[in-house]
Amino acid sequence: MHRRAVTDRRRLLAAVVCAISFSTAVASDPLPSWNDGTNKQRIVDFVASVTSKESRWHVPVAERIATFDNDGTLWSEYPIYFPVQFAVDLTSQLVVKHPELRTRQPFQAALENDLKSLTNIDGADLLTLISRTHGDMTVREFRSQVSRWLSVARHPRFDRPYTDLVFQPMLELLDLLRANKFKIYIVSGGDIEFMRVWATRIYGVPPEQIIGSRLKTRLVKRDGKPALLRLPEFEFFNNAEGKPISIRKFIGRRPIAAFGNSDGDLQMLQWVTATDGKRLALIVRHTDRKREWSYDRKANIGHLDKALDEAARKKWLVVDMKRDWKVVYPFQSKR
Repeated sequence: MHRRAVTDRRRLLAAVVCAISFSTAVASDPLPSWNDGTNKQRIVDFVASVTSKESRWHVPVAERIATFDNDGTLWSEYPIYFPVQFAVDLTSQLVVKHPELRTRQPFQAALENDLKSLTNIDGADLLTLISRTHGDMTVREFRSQVSRWLSVARHPRFDRPYTDLVFQPMLELLDLLRANKFKIYIVSGGDIEFMRVWATRIYGVPPEQIIGSRLKTRLVKRDGKPALLRLPEFEFFNNAEGKPISIRKFIGRRPIAAFGNSDGDLQMLQWVTATDGKRLALIVRHTDRKREWSYDRKANIGHLDKALDEAARKKWLVVDMKRDWKVVYPFQSKR
């Protein structure tokens, strides 16, 4: 009995040691959904170099700012930008009030859910579709529309809510930066109020740290109380050169890290890295046709051409989704 008890205790101790070793291994890997390799190591090394007080590249906490694009960087953007799909789905409501729009483009394409036409329309028509469907309602009414849509809309390929299509490796990257006292901002071409409805819940980024495209807004009275009315006209389109302009205007500091996926992020990445000190610029390249999509230089959505060339010249990180990520979406990691 005594010998058996000793044996049992040894087995228990071995099991405990094994469990502790496993937990330590998991805890020691801040990016568990990333495959080991140069890109993962460069991210970890960058964070260590700017946060260690012994490092020559140490950055004070107040200056640890990171900016992230959203569409294509933090979540998917195919077969059409998700905020545009929201606008498409709102078009049926718009034409009830304005039936003359039924036979006009891009509204006709939206009513017919003609994705081929919608992905090829010019920028002006795209902004018109968004502004007309997103405007003529108060901020509160718009937020309600977004919440309702997110609760019922399903992605056509995965049959899941659109907020399920966030990138698990990027969520881990957000957590890594937060754990090292970075302040994270989303700097996107998407509608600022659209993102503010759900981004805090999904990304942990508060509304005041979300910067996006903005419709003109007017203070009005509704039921005798002041309300903010969104007008069907853009005040600012937060893309390309608009991104560094917005960063300077709303943040007031130059970030030390920036993350994007397309030529629309090029100017942000250039501006962030065009200064002394340790800087990180990262591009998410969509290369995984099986788990997500594969596109870059020839794509209308998420067009990545000039930024890819610039990344090669400047030695920015280009994350290859197929090679660098163990999983793409959180629901894939649970299988």
